[in-house]
Amino acid sequence: MSPSHRLGTRFLRPSFLPATMLGLFFLTPAAVLVAQSVPPALESPPARAPQTGPHGEKLPGMPKFHDPAPYDIDEHTGYKQIFDGKTFTGWDADPSIWRVEDGVMIGETLEGKPKGNNYIVYRGDKTRDFDLKLKMKIEKGGGGGIQYRSVTGTPWTRAQPEGLPPYDLKFMMTGPQADFWFPVRAQAAGHTGQWYSENTMQGILAYRGQVTQALPGETNRLVATIGDKQALGGYVKVNEWNDYEIIARGGVMMHIMNGQLMAIFIDDNKDSVNNQPGLIGFEIESQPCKISVRDIWLRKLD
Repeated sequence: MSPSHRLGTRFLRPSFLPATMLGLFFLTPAAVLVAQSVPPALESPPARAPQTGPHGEKLPGMPKFHDPAPYDIDEHTGYKQIFDGKTFTGWDADPSIWRVEDGVMIGETLEGKPKGNNYIVYRGDKTRDFDLKLKMKIEKGGGGGIQYRSVTGTPWTRAQPEGLPPYDLKFMMTGPQADFWFPVRAQAAGHTGQWYSENTMQGILAYRGQVTQALPGETNRLVATIGDKQALGGYVKVNEWNDYEIIARGGVMMHIMNGQLMAIFIDDNKDSVNNQPGLIGFEIESQPCKISVRDIWLRKLD
C-alpha cells in the first residue's frame, strides 16, 4: 500500500470539493462548541467533570440523560385564569342555558325544551397559538366540546331541525372543536377527544387515536396512529371531572385528556380557517345534557 493511502499520513482532497469547504468538514471541537446555543432550562447536569481537549479547549462533561418533569394539569406558569368562578365577566352566553354554580360554569338543556346547539363564548381574547387547560364533565346524555380559533355570526350550515327556535348568531360558533360526548351509545362515546370542525363542511378531520395532515390542495391524510380508538376511551371518565388540554401551534393542534394524547390535526394550509386567530368557547348539544367546566387557564403564545 502506498504512503498516500495510509491512514493519517496525508489527506487527498477529492477533485469535486473546493478547498474553501474543507473547514466545514474538519471543524475543531472548540468551533463546534462555540456554535451551540442551548437554553439554560434545557441543559442536563453533567455525568462527569469537564475535560480538556487535544488543543487545550475546555470540553463540557457528557450530559446525563433524564426524564422530563411529570405531566401536571395544575401547572400554570405563564397562564391566566379566564373564568373567575363567580360571574360570566368576559363571556357571552344565553342565560336560559348557561349559569354559574358553586364556582362551576354549567350549561344545561332540558327534556321537552329543545333549543338547538348552543355556545358560551369567551370574548376576552382572540388567539391562534396557545395552551388551554381546564376540567370538564358531561352528564345526563348529549355532548358538546371546546371551541377554539372560532368565529361567531356564521349562519348554521345545515337545515335546522323542525320545531327549534331560530339560532342566535351572536352565540353561534364556527371553527375547530375538541369533542366531548356522554356515552349514550357506542358511536357517541367514540367522539370524545377527536378533532371536529363545527358548523363547516370539513367535519371530522382526526378521529380519536389519529394524527392526520392536510397539505395545500389535498384532503387530510393519516400520518400516524396514537392508539386504538376504543381503547383510548378508557382514559375518559364518565360522570366525573376530566382534565382536558388543547395545544395549538401554527398548523398543529393537539387534544389531550387526563394526560393522554387523543388526536392531532396538522393543517399546512396557511390560509385555512383553522389557522386563524379566533375565539374560545364551549358547545352544548340540543338533546338533554349537562356540561360543567371549571379551572379554565389560558396561556397565549401569539
